[in-house]
Amino acid sequence: MRMYDIIEKKRDGLQLSEAEIRYVIEGYTKDEIPDYQVSALLMAIYFQDMTEDERAALTMAMVDSGDVINLSAIDGIKVDKHSTGGVGDTTTLILAPLVASVGVPVAKMSGRGLGHTGGTIDKLESVPGFHVEISNDEFVSLVNQNKIAVIGQSGNLTPADKKIYGLRDVTATVDSIPLIASSIMSKKIASGANAIVLDVKTGAGAFMKNLEDARNLAQAMVNIGNRTGRKTMAVISDMTQPLGNAIGNALEMEEAIHTLKGNGPNDLTELCLTLGSQMVVLSERCDSIEEARSLLTKNLQNGKALEQFKTMLQAQGGNPAVVDHMELLPQASYQIDLPAKQSGTVAQLIANDIGTAAAMLGAGRTTKDSVIDLAVGIILHKKIGDHVEAGEPLLTIYSNNQQVDAVKNKLYEAIHIEDKQVATPTLIYDTIINK
Repeated sequence: MRMYDIIEKKRDGLQLSEAEIRYVIEGYTKDEIPDYQVSALLMAIYFQDMTEDERAALTMAMVDSGDVINLSAIDGIKVDKHSTGGVGDTTTLILAPLVASVGVPVAKMSGRGLGHTGGTIDKLESVPGFHVEISNDEFVSLVNQNKIAVIGQSGNLTPADKKIYGLRDVTATVDSIPLIASSIMSKKIASGANAIVLDVKTGAGAFMKNLEDARNLAQAMVNIGNRTGRKTMAVISDMTQPLGNAIGNALEMEEAIHTLKGNGPNDLTELCLTLGSQMVVLSERCDSIEEARSLLTKNLQNGKALEQFKTMLQAQGGNPAVVDHMELLPQASYQIDLPAKQSGTVAQLIANDIGTAAAMLGAGRTTKDSVIDLAVGIILHKKIGDHVEAGEPLLTIYSNNQQVDAVKNKLYEAIHIEDKQVATPTLIYDTIINK
């Protein structure tokens, strides 16, 4: 088998066999195939696409390039959730204890974030003492005992994907449905889940800016999951504006706690109930979405989800007192309101730009070695469709630096106010089960 022939075959629009795809992935992972040849193949895939068989084969080849987590010692069907990212995406902090509270095992493997704010682990580590550095045996034991635990991602999970993504990033081949779908699904499958719920974002703050592209990506990932023996479904949700009101690590933790107490923002609560209901059904705990949603809603109201959250924190060294004493979370030195310059209706809250403003405060990483300021961020007081009077606060900036003029300017650029009525954006556009 020769790499030249494989490149030529895909360049001409022909289907690659599973053996050919494995040859490429194994060879590249072992540094036996040079970057320039894999770059050529990636560009051929970009233009010629891949069949569903090829996408599944590529995914599994990347899964098998490194560690595969075995969760078979955990009782029950393990359901994972993945979001394609966004601004103020606090769902995992709420979903994990909420779903676990109805008896579904949640064995969550999460990473640290690059971008606007930290990842799920960074947000959890805003709780004093909480840690994810636990052994696999302890991880399994905690999930069996408490139905929930969170661990950091293995360093050798899908190494082929890491290498290929680095190449895509510098060869203008990131924006390719088969390559995006196989990248995401390889990590989810390698993490050991039996079933996967995907939250595919669309809008200004999402990777997929338009609905058609989001649908194509969601369908591609659902097909890969089901072809590789994992029950998979996707929800397509809005990211034209930040989800919820909080952007920033400790601030999002505080918002998650409010939501688990039944007092969260409507959009964040609704999305968590939607995704959680799908997770409960895929776990076979309930037969219908309606039954699952009823159970989850009940546990938000009766305090069981909140107790599950406290149990998770305490089991991993965190101080559960933060639930009732949120001042124990990291606190910013300054709270600075951003007043509206005119009266009217909020017509735009450009999610990406608001996320960038949070990163300017120190809420996110620009490199893997960056140090996050867990206390800083932004709390929105107005969302799209809300009326605002001139001088009324649009949001509050939480900062450890009193000089935030550049951040204010960025935020004013991201917020548009108009004199006419503006409709609230649709939160959930579609649900993809299977073809």
